[in-house]
Amino acid sequence: MTAFSVLLPVYAGDEPEFFARALASISTDQILRPNEIVIVRDGPVPPALEEVIAHASDGSAVGDIPVTLVRINRNRGLAAALELGLEACRYEIVARADADDISVPHRFSRQLPVIAGDAPGEPDGCDLVGSAIQEFNDDEHHPGMVRRLPQDGDEIRRVARFRDPFNHPTVVYRKSAVARAGGYQHLSKMEDYWLFARMLQCGARVTNLPDPLVLYRVGSGAYKRRGGVEMLASELALQRAFVRSGFVSHLVGARNVAVRGLYRLVPTGLRQRAYRTMMRLVGKR
Repeated sequence: MTAFSVLLPVYAGDEPEFFARALASISTDQILRPNEIVIVRDGPVPPALEEVIAHASDGSAVGDIPVTLVRINRNRGLAAALELGLEACRYEIVARADADDISVPHRFSRQLPVIAGDAPGEPDGCDLVGSAIQEFNDDEHHPGMVRRLPQDGDEIRRVARFRDPFNHPTVVYRKSAVARAGGYQHLSKMEDYWLFARMLQCGARVTNLPDPLVLYRVGSGAYKRRGGVEMLASELALQRAFVRSGFVSHLVGARNVAVRGLYRLVPTGLRQRAYRTMMRLVGKR
């Protein structure tokens, strides 16, 4: 099986308990274990979080999988952290993971054959493979709604003009394809969508698997963080970048600002209901 890295950033705002669970889920819990884990510590972290990082670094928390720790002296944000982490990854294929989500045990055994070209129907492999996610609040054993996204490459390209076509914590990609698109670039809270758009413009071969391969934690205010004036400013910056790059037309950019901008400003409860309704409709296609 093709060797691969897992890239996992962590910062002061992450919960030690959640981070420890995320680490176990990408290492000892996996049917197909990674060849290395790259942890990026984005700035100083509290002692309890530093302790979890230490247990991972010495191999005791990850089943002796080699761990590379990238320490950033001050918090520089997600884009910079991921770029430095990618530089440290030894392998061409890299799986992303977040510090508070949980990868299911068969995640990598499902995604690696697809990206490497070992799966039926994918003889040439892919540059980017995502999957569905399943939400949960506090107990991972009581999961909730499944968020599925388009699987076909052409449909992904169509949908990407209007919404993010990948669940970032689920993606596995080729380092060379990320580099070809210019890598992660700072665009507050939208770094992943901006990267995926540029990868599509560069002709990346993409797909999503229908299985929910990551359990996504929503109990700590995930829907609240999607709204507010700061998120609206990020949305405006993203749409400007899309128009400048030619990814969308001025008309589509204006439509996105109107629709997605309103979504950012409605009350959290309404935003959550609207998003879940949309995702249920997408899942039925």
